[in-house]
Amino acid sequence: MEQDPTTTDPRLYTVIFENERVRVLEYRDRPGDRTHEHHHGDSVMVTLSAFRRELTVEGATRAVELPAHHVQWLPAQDHVGHNVGDTDTHVLFVELKPPALTGG
Repeated sequence: MEQDPTTTDPRLYTVIFENERVRVLEYRDRPGDRTHEHHHGDSVMVTLSAFRRELTVEGATRAVELPAHHVQWLPAQDHVGHNVGDTDTHVLFVELKPPALTGG
């Protein structure tokens, strides 16, 4: 079931821009914070801080460690995140929306 992260974790996710083609989410957490399961559409992730976390996707948990200013493509997915490091996480997600159908 697709769950919007701004609904499942409104303390951690904020919409900072949205139009008919994209939605930009800002994500911030502290060491020990954990998200509820939520969905991201196809998106580009931009890390604004270095962080260490665990991601659980389809029941499999893996460690993720990324530097600040890293840019990465993320295919649509449901996941749970857990900050297992000793630094705050600060990330932007640029979620792509399907193009609008135009009459012709």
